[in-house]
Amino acid sequence: MSEQKIIGFAGFSGSGKTTLLERVIPLLTAQGLRIAVIKHAHHNFDIDKPGKDSHRHREAGAKEVLLVSGYRWALMHELREEEEPSMEALCQRLSPCDLVIVEGYKYSEIPKIEVHRKETGHPHLYPEDPCIIAVASDSQTILPVPGLDINAPQQVAEFVLDYFSFGRKPS
Repeated sequence: MSEQKIIGFAGFSGSGKTTLLERVIPLLTAQGLRIAVIKHAHHNFDIDKPGKDSHRHREAGAKEVLLVSGYRWALMHELREEEEPSMEALCQRLSPCDLVIVEGYKYSEIPKIEVHRKETGHPHLYPEDPCIIAVASDSQTILPVPGLDINAPQQVAEFVLDYFSFGRKPS
C-alpha cells in the first residue's frame, strides 16, 4: 500500500461502526486533519435517482458519470463486468488527505480498530486478525490488544492520533 495513513473500523453489522465514526471524525477534524472515508457496502446501492439525467446516462451505458453542483460533486463508476476495485486503487482516487478511514472491509490487511458490541452476539475479530490494533467495545473484557470504550469517542480519537503520531492542537 502507499504511504497514505489508513485505518479501518471493522465489525459485524449492528456493532456501531457508523455511529462511532460519526462521533470520532469531528474530533479528528478539530485537530486540523483532513479526513477521507471509504465505506464498504455489501449490497447494491445507488446514490442516483431513476429518471434523473445522470441516471439515464448510466442506464444508456455510460461507464462514468460526474455529477457536479456548486456544493459537491460525485463520480459514479459502473463496474459492469469489472471486479470490485482494490483498497489501493480506491485510495489513489481520493483527494490528498491526512488520514483515510475505512468503514467495513473487515478482512483487509490494514490496521483496524474492531468495533464490538456484546449484545450482537457476534464473536470478536481480533483472535483471527493480526491487523486488529485495538478493540472499541461496550464490555470491560481483558484483551491482548488495547481496549477502548465504544461510548468514549474522545478516547478512540486520541488512540488514532497517537497511533499515527499526529501532533495535537492544545485543548
